[in-house]
Amino acid sequence: MATVGGLSRVFMHVPNSQEAHGLDGFLQLLDKRADVNGRKRGLITVSNHISVIDDPLIWGVLPFTYHLQPNNHRWSLGSYDIVFKNKALSTFFTLGQVLPTHRLHHSPHGGPFQPTLREAVRLLSRPPFVPASSPIPVNRSLRSPDLADPFSSPSSTYTYTTTGTDAFPAPAAYAGRQYAWVHIFPEGRVHQHPRKSMRYFRWGVARLILEPDECPDIVPIWLEGNDQVMHENRAPPRWVPRIGKHCAVWFGDNVGGESGAVFHELRGRWRRLVNEVERKGASENLEIGELNDELKYGEDAVRLREECTIQVRKAVLGVRRLRGLPDEDPKVGLVETWREEGGRREGSMADGSLVRDT
Repeated sequence: MATVGGLSRVFMHVPNSQEAHGLDGFLQLLDKRADVNGRKRGLITVSNHISVIDDPLIWGVLPFTYHLQPNNHRWSLGSYDIVFKNKALSTFFTLGQVLPTHRLHHSPHGGPFQPTLREAVRLLSRPPFVPASSPIPVNRSLRSPDLADPFSSPSSTYTYTTTGTDAFPAPAAYAGRQYAWVHIFPEGRVHQHPRKSMRYFRWGVARLILEPDECPDIVPIWLEGNDQVMHENRAPPRWVPRIGKHCAVWFGDNVGGESGAVFHELRGRWRRLVNEVERKGASENLEIGELNDELKYGEDAVRLREECTIQVRKAVLGVRRLRGLPDEDPKVGLVETWREEGGRREGSMADGSLVRDT
């Protein structure tokens, strides 16, 4: 974390420039969370996604000392089929606090109810948790992405599986990671639009807000300029980040935590729904991050996740508005708008935007 964070800061302030707005308030929030045992809730940061290297470039705004505190640094979600292809990549990104995430159009193991989302919910909560699976043998081949947890044993497993056959360390099993910080790009893919609009947000972010044992702090973020560092129409060599670019990060106010009235109301409705499902005998008391079919696919559960996701997107739009951009067309936040693109998943879209899976 320290090496990549330090290099990101150097890259964003020497060959490029990076300005930050609202950073002091965000650093104050991180400072309050420095004592792990004193934390009362998790932290979610959520932003637009304009470049394949938004993370780690965003965190170039953090002073060097903050990169030396891995227990007070972000966890993020990374595409299984891109950054968890083999043991070397798995090791690098796991040490970088990235969770292996399946994309539904690339894997049958994807979607908002995959095991990695359960782990993210637990990172935002306080352990202990009942292990989600029995110990699974770790494939030692260098071609396998499997990683062993050095403290796991047949009677106490600190690993989890994303497919039923692979194995990864379960970070939420450790008390030192209670009420952690998770960053998420709810658009689910890079979206470079000439008018700086966003795609619709996916439901996974709603799980991270509704299901933890305490309402997380929620800080919306707006990014600009990273798309010029790695534009989707860049000329060869495409793998080389561009220099001489100006980037910026806007941090919004905390809309969650103790003062997040909208999200407290949504969480209250979620808790009542969970209690009702448990009273009906549809399930015994569920562990944090575990859902039965009613809580996955039931009409009330689906509606709550939709409402929560809309509110998160509104929070990011609020920061976009503070940055001085005009309000976007409300239709661009609807799933139906993007369905009109047909089956095209990457490249140039009908609205002039460029999209890239990440």
